[in-house]
Amino acid sequence: MGGHSIEEIRKHVKIYIAVFFALAILTVVTVWAASLQVSPTMHIVVALFIASIKGTLVAAYFMHLISEKKVIRSILLLTGFFFLFMLLITFFVEETKGPIGQDYFTVQPKLPKVEGAAGHH
Repeated sequence: MGGHSIEEIRKHVKIYIAVFFALAILTVVTVWAASLQVSPTMHIVVALFIASIKGTLVAAYFMHLISEKKVIRSILLLTGFFFLFMLLITFFVEETKGPIGQDYFTVQPKLPKVEGAAGHH
């Protein structure tokens, strides 16, 4: 590790361990949040919020973006704003479509009736 003192290395290791524990705690929070009795839309919002925090921690510390130049951070921030904009558009479009029934994911497709099926003479 040419040029890095032992104290510097220990400092970085402590940060990595703290980020690891933060990610582990946020994973537990994600599992807990999945059991909440809220609407599917709220589940998505909560899950994306927690995932955004976890992604920020990984990008900032494990990918070393926290010590990058201003241009790189600006590009990352622009990407985040674009993502949020697209997400808000999606929620707006979903809200204008009308309510989704409780059995939205369990609806069986309607199959056409077949004339002359086996068993009918």
